[in-house]
Amino acid sequence: MYRWDFNVVWQYWDLFMYGLWLTVVYTAGSIAFGVVIGLLTCAARLSGWKILIAIARVYQEIFRCTPLLVQLLWFYYAFPLLVGLSIDNRVAAMLTLSLYVGAFYAEIFRGGILSIDKGQREAAAAIGMSPWQSMTRIVMPQAIKRMLPAFINQSVIQFKNTSLVSVISVADLAYMAAVVNGQTYRPLESYTVMALLYIVVLVPLTQIADWIEKRLRVSD
Repeated sequence: MYRWDFNVVWQYWDLFMYGLWLTVVYTAGSIAFGVVIGLLTCAARLSGWKILIAIARVYQEIFRCTPLLVQLLWFYYAFPLLVGLSIDNRVAAMLTLSLYVGAFYAEIFRGGILSIDKGQREAAAAIGMSPWQSMTRIVMPQAIKRMLPAFINQSVIQFKNTSLVSVISVADLAYMAAVVNGQTYRPLESYTVMALLYIVVLVPLTQIADWIEKRLRVSD
């Protein structure tokens, strides 16, 4: 029978904490950049300009229809050969994560805006509001409320997606668990600690997401 021994991996606790910290940093950073990318893509999709719509749709389809793992490998190993420049693995990780989540955020934003009845914008125009005033004062306050559950859910998923950056040697939590395993030869304990740390972070986040969604439903 296998005998658990967490004391062996406990001495590497600082590595787990550093990996967890880096995971949080990459998650927060990619979400921030992803929101900007998502807003710009959403604006392009709603602009009415065919060239912008086409570019935005191609970008979204590429990043939503290919696995994140494939994207990470491509940006780190293939893209430098294409442009003739070396790319740091940390830069490749943040760039890929941001572009990936931005494609999903764009669709969430676009869906939220389009869910608002056009009659409200027409009514706003009838009383003299500009398109910008109509968007910021009438459409967006309602759209944000509808976007929020999907946005939070996608952001929680992004925290889990960040574990894939370990394949390009970024020292996140998954990478550090592999390092500890290499030092201790205790895979069961090393990867169990990793899993528990993900649970400790994600369970509260999912509970908060559920609570916000319920509050929004009640307020409707």
